[in-house]
Parts: sequence; structure tokens; C-alpha cells
Amino acid sequence: MSDSPISLASLMTPSKTVSIDFPGFTGMQADLCYLGREELLKLRKKCVTTKYDKKTRQPEEVLDEDKFLVEYCKAVIKGWSGLKYRYLEELLLVDVSQFDPNDELSYTAENAELLMKNSSTFDTWVTETVGDLENFTGNK
Repeated sequence: MSDSPISLASLMTPSKTVSIDFPGFTGMQADLCYLGREELLKLRKKCVTTKYDKKTRQPEEVLDEDKFLVEYCKAVIKGWSGLKYRYLEELLLVDVSQFDPNDELSYTAENAELLMKNSSTFDTWVTETVGDLENFTGNK
């Protein structure tokens, strides 16, 4: 074994995806991706524009929240399984009467965005889960 110090940069990984159970909904899992701080900053930067404030005569950064939500969803929600139609009724206002309540809504990027936009429960859970590094290191 060599005595030269190991570079932390060689050990770091920009992201990691794990399947995590959604609390209270038996069998539902989401594949969530942890993004390092640098990746999150890159994501945010893509969604910021600089505008000129006429009052202060200074440039100011403005975050396009809709664009950020789309990019954030693409980056952190990689899929799900077990999202039954009956669970949807507990997450947001939907009419699923024509479906079997035990059938599942398939994951699509658009479905993930709509769920994040319209369900504060889902949005909060995703954001808190992705923000907790321990969920991705197996140290719980």
C-alpha cells in the first residue's frame, strides 16, 4: 500500500439513485436520486436569468420556478412503482372512478412533474428525502 494521500475528489460521486418506500402507502416505492451540492447548483443555474431592475439600476437573478421544477423532477425522480389509483386520491384531487383502485399509475416524467406541482405531500416528501444524505448512504 502506498503512503501517498488519497484525493477526496477521486472518492466523490455526483449522484446516487436508491428506491425508497413512500410512507403510509404499502408497496409504493420511488426511485430517487441524491444530487451533490455542486449538481444542485448547476441545476439552479440553468433556471436562472439575469434581469435588469429599472428602480435600482442593478442586474438581478430571477429563478424560473416552473423550469426549475421540471429540471428538478427530471434530476431527482427516476421512477416509481406501486402508485395505486387509490393512493392518488390521498395525494391530490383526482377522478379515478373509471379505474380499478388497485391498478397503478405508470411513471412518466410528466406524471412526476404534475404530482410534484399538485401534491404538497409528495413534493415535501421528495424534497426532504432527497435532502437527507443518510437515505443514500445506508447509514440509518
